[in-house]
Amino acid sequence: MVKPIIRKTLIAIALVLAQQAHAAPVRDQHWSLLANQLFPALMDMGTAHINPPVLTERRARLDACKQEPVCVVNAGLWTDAEIDSFASAAGKAPASAWRKASMADDGVKTQVVRELRGLNSILQVYGLGNAPRYPLIDGPLDAAGSARFVATVNEAVWLAKAGEDDLALPQDASIKVALALLDANDRQESVAFEPIDTAHNAAALNRAKSIDWKLYRYSAIVVPGIGPETPLMALSARGKLNVRMAAKRFADGEAPFIILSGASVHPRGTRFVEAVEMRRALIERFGVPAEAIIIEPYARHTTTNLRNITRRLAAMTAPLDKDTLIITNVGQSSYIESPDFSARNLKDLGYVPGTVGARLSPTELTFRPSAKSLRIDPSDPLDP
Repeated sequence: MVKPIIRKTLIAIALVLAQQAHAAPVRDQHWSLLANQLFPALMDMGTAHINPPVLTERRARLDACKQEPVCVVNAGLWTDAEIDSFASAAGKAPASAWRKASMADDGVKTQVVRELRGLNSILQVYGLGNAPRYPLIDGPLDAAGSARFVATVNEAVWLAKAGEDDLALPQDASIKVALALLDANDRQESVAFEPIDTAHNAAALNRAKSIDWKLYRYSAIVVPGIGPETPLMALSARGKLNVRMAAKRFADGEAPFIILSGASVHPRGTRFVEAVEMRRALIERFGVPAEAIIIEPYARHTTTNLRNITRRLAAMTAPLDKDTLIITNVGQSSYIESPDFSARNLKDLGYVPGTVGARLSPTELTFRPSAKSLRIDPSDPLDP
């Protein structure tokens, strides 16, 4: 006969085992945030339960790798045929399956293709050692092929395995591998300020609700970042010039807002964020009210300065058919107006983020934003 104390112990163990068997999977909120930032359409496909047969075939291919890192990364790559099959299934889904973030101007199918190609790029750069688009400021922590690079890929593959039951990431396992590779390299730049509009721009967005845009010549004064190359310097001389010129134009009543764009880029590893430092200067040095300032702290290049500014204008519900005023130093202003800049936009983004209009002075240009700038593209995972 089993003694009462032993019986109680056995019952307790049985209850613990039963609870473990039915325990909810752990949800990684950081991964969820990162996935929604990089892959909004793919995430929507998961919640809409769009599961074409190609996913089953890919799952078998990944399982066959038995956690061998290089095999897992290569198995995670999407072939052209798989991309077409998956994107075609997405294109047949009802409009109710998609959030606003997924509804690109060129259609859901094209957006899914863009995200899958971007996913491939992450696997290739962070998992296989391919060169990133901008090697001086992007890419993994360690040199491709080095012992530490190989070790980080191995750790990322196991990290992805540990998160395979995360219900916040219901789609193909390659998404988890890509997120794990970014996480293992601590590349979290694309979500560093989220939720950007409620955490950092709330006062300005609230004020935007009552703005009569017709009363202003421009919807916003736009200031792109010019980062210093000195690690201990918060704001470059050219950045200070840009801020002073913007403060003067704002005081003239040209626009209701100043949008400051620039990430933590130059030099690589700097702790200073261009948009944040410019905001501080506008408030502390020139008395511009905080509710008149929008920060855009993600752009890492002049191309994405203009693209991301459009996204903040859209978040403010500002009219995109109204000009903005770009204020920056002579060199950058000339570059923005040049054919070289248009060519770089087409090469890096696949489109121009808007129309550069009239030149008002050596440091001032008008700019009419384009809705194409709302497309999310994870081929640049640090600023999609």
